[in-house]
Amino acid sequence: MDKIVSLCKRRGFVFQSSEIYGGAASVWDYGPLGVELRRNIADAWWSTMVHARDDIEGLDAGILMHPRVWEASGHVSGFTDPLLECKTCKKRWRADRLDEAGCPRKPSVHPGGHGDCELGEPRLFNLMFKTFMGPVQEDAAVVYLRPETAQGSYVNFLNVQQTTRQRVPFGIAQLGKAFRNEITPGNFIFRTREFEQAEMQFFVKPGSDDDWFRYWLDRRLDWHREIGIRPEKLRVHAHGPGELAHYAKTAVDIEYEFPFGWQELEGVHNRTDFDLAKHQEYSGKRLFYIDPGSGERYVPYVVETAMGVGRTALVALVDAYREEEVAGQTRVVLGLHPALAPIKAAVFPLMKKFGQPETAMELIKTLRSARIPASYDQAGSIGRRYRRQDEAGTPWCVTVDRQTGDDGSVTIRDRDTLAQERVGLDHVEAWIRERL
Repeated sequence: MDKIVSLCKRRGFVFQSSEIYGGAASVWDYGPLGVELRRNIADAWWSTMVHARDDIEGLDAGILMHPRVWEASGHVSGFTDPLLECKTCKKRWRADRLDEAGCPRKPSVHPGGHGDCELGEPRLFNLMFKTFMGPVQEDAAVVYLRPETAQGSYVNFLNVQQTTRQRVPFGIAQLGKAFRNEITPGNFIFRTREFEQAEMQFFVKPGSDDDWFRYWLDRRLDWHREIGIRPEKLRVHAHGPGELAHYAKTAVDIEYEFPFGWQELEGVHNRTDFDLAKHQEYSGKRLFYIDPGSGERYVPYVVETAMGVGRTALVALVDAYREEEVAGQTRVVLGLHPALAPIKAAVFPLMKKFGQPETAMELIKTLRSARIPASYDQAGSIGRRYRRQDEAGTPWCVTVDRQTGDDGSVTIRDRDTLAQERVGLDHVEAWIRERL
């Protein structure tokens, strides 16, 4: 992980938030390459979930919602972790994950293992961030930063269904920020207090939920493979009776093998009719679906897929990172899928004369006008420029050289194979687009 963190800072993927002030704990800023990577992941998810299907609609619900929403969902009373505090060093940990933590004064032992440790009694800690709406800070004005996007889909179930005239089964997809006051965030951008979620709620007829659950688990596994994640690094973990959330009939985690072990990448859950039934109860509004063919009336079950965009970006970085020996030197490569790569092509003039920089800049303008993210670099040897782009995950490097002036062709070098091909200047855009 240290190499990934170093690369992210060096190449502008991720920075510590408020770094000049010493940083904010477990909050991260995405730099020029990081924001592109995260956007590409979000776009790939949205394209697959919404644009490629006629049975899923998009939604962007508000971060601030009526506080009764979180009472109905169980977050006010039940969205808690057990907290332990050491009275000696004042550090805090999740009581159910002490075996994953180290004592700050003796990292080789778990909290409580040092001779001077004095752990207090566990107490429950609510993970929602609380704030106030309006000018007066009083109990009546309390609202919460949403800990998930899902509830916005449930309270808008009828709005979306009726305005789009969708029939069950259909889904609602959302991309947006969520906030959780984690006791022990960490492992770089794996677990943070502010994060972007990609969640889809698929509303189905009761009795068909098990089939749809299996369908969506398979589709989500397929998607992670399609964006270039190695299949051998993925596995599924079914939640046992003691692990299931209060709303879940069935839950499976798609896990990835990180350098710090197997951890959740995405969750697929059968939430039954828990959420719609609870919001119907607390709001007093009927959330039935009436089948237009049979007239049958029921509260739909929900199959949910839930993924963190930042965590998926970390998976993409970890999975793509490799070191190779080339001509006796170590080459660091981010072998990102071209669809995820922040920069699709880098254009170099081999020399700073003979009109090569001007030709290279014209090519850059052509690529950017075609909405192909491209960068220009003329500093240092061609080998060093290749290495910089390899670390950034750029799939192709285009070099303008002396031959370009003779026949109008350029050299395109492939990041992964190192193969080079001569392509006409007027065919570069099509060559890259075909491979994207």
